[in-house]
Amino acid sequence: MGTFRVMRQDDNGNRFLVAGGLAEAEARRLAAEFEARGHKQLYWVESEPTDPAP
Repeated sequence: MGTFRVMRQDDNGNRFLVAGGLAEAEARRLAAEFEARGHKQLYWVESEPTDPAP
């Protein structure tokens, strides 16, 4: 199973990596924690890309 990351988008549409290399449950918990703070930023969880085999 792959790893997941938490991403953030600010008021200007800029996207940033918040945390990576997480299990899905931990990534979702972290994103929910940030969302609960009530800031204007948008947080979401996405699967991290895997390196293709050479």
